[in-house]
Amino acid sequence: MQSSRRTFLISTIGVASALAVSRTAFADPVKLPETDPMAKSLGYKEDAATVDKAKFPRYAAGQDCGNCTFYQAKATEPYAACPMFAGKQVASKGWCNAYNKRA
Repeated sequence: MQSSRRTFLISTIGVASALAVSRTAFADPVKLPETDPMAKSLGYKEDAATVDKAKFPRYAAGQDCGNCTFYQAKATEPYAACPMFAGKQVASKGWCNAYNKRA
């Protein structure tokens, strides 16, 4: 009887932890808010047209996350991961000071 109870408890713990992990893995990715401290430090804007050109002189018309080296999807995807903002997604039409033109 002792081993059956032990087996049941171990199995229950295993199932509960598997559910918790799968729930996290399938959660919707978080979109980067402009208020995020890292986003503020890199001047991230969800719409590149709203970039303050006086504050960020590197910005030029036509630059956006969709055509940046760091954008982790096709430019046609509205949001994608960016290694500058680990675990968060940036807008394809966005821009930050780490912009690097995709080759």
